Amino acid sequence: MPAVRMNISLDKEIADELESIAKELGEKKSHIIRDALMYYFDYLDVKIAEERLKRVEEGKEELIPFEEVKRRLGLD
Repeated sequence: MPAVRMNISLDKEIADELESIAKELGEKKSHIIRDALMYYFDYLDVKIAEERLKRVEEGKEELIPFEEVKRRLGLD
C-alpha cells in the first residue's frame, strides 16, 4: 500500500514517549503510530457496531433482511 506523508502535532508528553519507545524497540516512529492507529481503528469498529446495535434495539434503525438485499440487487 502506498504511503501518504502527513504532518501531525502531538503533545510533548506523547512525542517524548513515542521517541523513547521507538529507540527502545529500534522501530520507526511512523511504524509505531501506524500500528497504534490500526489498534484504535479496531476499537472504534467495535464501538460503532455497538452503537448501531443499540439504535436497532431502540427501534431507531431498521435491518434489511439478506433476502431483501439480494432481491434489490437483482441477485435472486
